[in-house]
Amino acid sequence: MASPRFLVGIDLGTTNTVVAYCEITDNLEQSEVSLFDIDQLIGPGEVVRKPLLPSFRYHPAVGQISPSDLTLPWENEPVSGDISNVIVGEWARELGAKVEGRQVSSAKSWLSHQAVDRSSDILPWAGAQDVDKVSPVIASASYLNHIRQAWNYRHPSNKLEDQDVVVTVPASFDETARKLTLEAAELAGLKKIVLLEEPQAVCYDWYARHQQTAADELKELPLILVCDVGGGTTDLSLIEASFSSQNELALDRIGVGEHLMLGGDNLDLALAHLAESRLSQNKGEQSKKLTAASLTKLIQQTRKAKENLLSANAPEEVKITMLGSGSKLLGGTKSIGLSKQEVHQIALDGFFPLSDFSEVPDKRRSAVVEFGLPYVADPAVSKHVAEFLTTHQQVSRAALGIEDDKQNAIPVGLLLNGGVFNSELVTERVTTLLSDWRGAPVTVLDNPHPDWSVALGAVAFGKARRGAQLKIGGGAARSYFLHLQEKNKMGKALCLLAKGTEEGHEIRLSGRRFSLTLGEPVRFNLLTSTHDTLTNNTAIQNGVMVDVDPDLFAPLPPYITTLEGEGAELQANQKERVEVQLACQLTEVGTLKMECVSAEDDSKRWELEFEVRNKQTDDSEQVKLHPKLNECKELIARLYSGNKKKRGKQRDQNLSQRS
Repeated sequence: MASPRFLVGIDLGTTNTVVAYCEITDNLEQSEVSLFDIDQLIGPGEVVRKPLLPSFRYHPAVGQISPSDLTLPWENEPVSGDISNVIVGEWARELGAKVEGRQVSSAKSWLSHQAVDRSSDILPWAGAQDVDKVSPVIASASYLNHIRQAWNYRHPSNKLEDQDVVVTVPASFDETARKLTLEAAELAGLKKIVLLEEPQAVCYDWYARHQQTAADELKELPLILVCDVGGGTTDLSLIEASFSSQNELALDRIGVGEHLMLGGDNLDLALAHLAESRLSQNKGEQSKKLTAASLTKLIQQTRKAKENLLSANAPEEVKITMLGSGSKLLGGTKSIGLSKQEVHQIALDGFFPLSDFSEVPDKRRSAVVEFGLPYVADPAVSKHVAEFLTTHQQVSRAALGIEDDKQNAIPVGLLLNGGVFNSELVTERVTTLLSDWRGAPVTVLDNPHPDWSVALGAVAFGKARRGAQLKIGGGAARSYFLHLQEKNKMGKALCLLAKGTEEGHEIRLSGRRFSLTLGEPVRFNLLTSTHDTLTNNTAIQNGVMVDVDPDLFAPLPPYITTLEGEGAELQANQKERVEVQLACQLTEVGTLKMECVSAEDDSKRWELEFEVRNKQTDDSEQVKLHPKLNECKELIARLYSGNKKKRGKQRDQNLSQRS
C-alpha cells in the first residue's frame, strides 16, 4: 500500500461533523491545514458543499421522497447493517424539524449510554411505528461513511481509508464508547484510525496557531482548564504547562472529567419545554405534554432560535411555530415568541450561574425521560466545573506550586470550545466565574473558531505524531482496576494500569498470579477511576489495592477470553491449568489492551476481548427477573402515555396499593 498523502482530522460531533486535512510534505510543520467542505443534500436533489455536516439522519416513509431526489455525486453504498435511502446532513436536520419520529440525532451521546445495548436497533428513539431503526453504532458509522465517500469522490487517487486519519472523542468517553467508535469507523471502511481526546485537540489547535510565541504566553500559565461544551457533552480537562532546565515547554494533560451528558442539547431542550408551555397557554388549553416525537420537532426550532438569539447581532425575538397534524395541519398551527432576554436568562443563569466554588451539582436523577438519554440532573455547568476542579486539587496544587492544602487551586488559563462559546455573553460569564473563584483575573486563550477547532487540532496532533509539532503528554486518561469481589461487600480494587501511563508501556503485576483452566472461558471484571487519590487518600500506582468506593469507581463491561491449549495436549487433558499474570498497556489508538501471560513462558499470551454488547456469557451470571416485571412495565408505559391527569391518578392508586 502506498504511503498516505494526507493527514485527516475528523470531529465526529453530537450536533455536527467536521473534517480538516493537510498534505504530508517534507516541511510538514508549515503544511497548511484546511477544512474539507462536505457534499450533502440540502433539499430534493440539491447538493452543496459545507464545512459542517449536521450529525442527523432522516428515515423517509415509503414513497415520501423520490429516489431521484436522494442522488449524491457518488453512488451511495450504506455500511453493512444500515438501511437504504437514508438522508444524512443538513436536509435530514431540516426534515426532522417538520416530520415526527423519523430523525436520528445525538448518536454520539447514545454511544456512551451504558444502560442500553448500543449495537441494537433503537434509533430513532420514540420513532414512528413504521420507521426502520438502526443502532447508535450504525448511525455513527453512517456519518463516517458519508465523509469517506465524499472524500473519495474528490480524491479518487488518495482514498480516505489510505490516509493518516484521527477521529476525536470526548476525554470522558470510557473504554466501551471508545471501542464502539472504533467499531463504527471500521464499519465505515476506516480500519486504521487513531483516537484523540477533544479537549486535547482544542489545545493542539491553539498551539499550532501560537508555535512561535507559545512558550512566552504560557510562562505565567502553569495550569489551563479546557472547557469544551459540545452538543451533547461537557468535556473538561486540565493541561499543565511546564518548562525544562533548558527552558523547553512541555504540555501534559493531568486531569479529565467524568462523562457529563450536558451540552447545547440540554439548553435546546430547556427552551423547547418553555416553548411547549407557552404553546399550550397561547391556545388557552390545559397544559398537555408533547410526545417525544413532537418535542424532537420543537427542539429543532429552539436550537435555531438559541443560535440566533445568542449571536452578536441578535434580534429581540424569534418566532417558534408548531404545525398541526392530519386534517388539523393548518387549523392546529400555533406560534409563540422567544425573546433574547429569556434565552440569555436561561443560558446564563440556568447553565452558567455565578455559583460559589463550594457549590456542587444536584445528584438527583434527571426527570428528562423522553429521549432515553441519562442527562445530568443539574444543568449548571458552573457547578460541574467546580466539582471537577475539586476532584483534581492535588495535581492542580502541584502544577501551581501551592503547598497549603487548604488553599483552592484554580487554573490561571482558560481555553473554551464549543458552539455555545460563539456567544460573547457566555464566554464572559465563564471567565468571570473562574476569576471570582481565583480571586484574580484568569487569562483566556483565544479560539477564533469553536465550531471546527477540534478537527483542526486533530490534524495538528497528526503532525505531532510525526515529530512536526509539540506533542501533549499525559498517557492514560483514567486508571484501570481489577475488581476482586467479596461476598456481601463492595470488594477490593487492584490497580492494573495507573492514570498517566504512556501508550505502549506494558504494565505487568509480577507479584500477582492467577491459576486458570485451559479450554474454559475466563472473565475479569474491571473498574476505572479518573481520581488522583482513592479510599483513605491512597495514591494511585500500579499494584496498589484499595477498598471499592462506588463514588470513586465506575464499572466496565468484563474482559473475556478462553485460554486455548496446544491441540492434542488439550484434548488429552481438558482440565489442564496454567499460571498467568495480567499485562496491560495503553494502545496507540487510545484503548486498553489486556493479556494473560504465562508465568512460565512469556511468549504464550492470550488477549482478553472486551465485551461491549452487555451479553451474558454464562447462564449463572444472568440476572433473575422479578416476578412482577411485566406488571411494572405496564405501569411505566401507562405513566408516560395517555392523559396526564389520569396518569397521575392511576399512579397514585398503584403506589398506595404497594405502600
